[in-house]
Amino acid sequence: MSIRHPKDFLAGVMFVFFGASAMVLSLSLRIGTAGNMGPGYFPFALGGFLALLGLFILLRGILWAKAGQAWPVVDPKPVGIILLSVVLFSQILRPLGLLLSTAVLVLMTSKASHEFRWKEAVLNAAVLVAIVLVVFVYFLEFQLPVWPAFVTGRV
Repeated sequence: MSIRHPKDFLAGVMFVFFGASAMVLSLSLRIGTAGNMGPGYFPFALGGFLALLGLFILLRGILWAKAGQAWPVVDPKPVGIILLSVVLFSQILRPLGLLLSTAVLVLMTSKASHEFRWKEAVLNAAVLVAIVLVVFVYFLEFQLPVWPAFVTGRV
């Protein structure tokens, strides 16, 4: 048995890993039943669905793909930029506030693309900042600092 479609195979492995991880981590919470759900019920069920989806995609890459394909080549620079931008976002969220740190996140992750253009990145950041403001601050009422600490006077 050979892997005919490596992208599907690798995506399936990733989905199974994250789904199984969610299931294992949710076991520390009370799961309950469908009629009386505990805090671990939803993560456990969602992890199970993700693992099943991953298993299906994994098997599709092994069994049902039509022709053999080459293994994908991963460029480490964009992956590193994306990971670094998420870590940076987590570190600057409190001092810079949600809006400015979201803009930094979007601009930095846009830089990971080979087709990066400042005009499009700034427009994308502005639209996403507006969406984040409406969804997370006004609708979901997250308790996060919206504005930078130097603007609000809070340290």
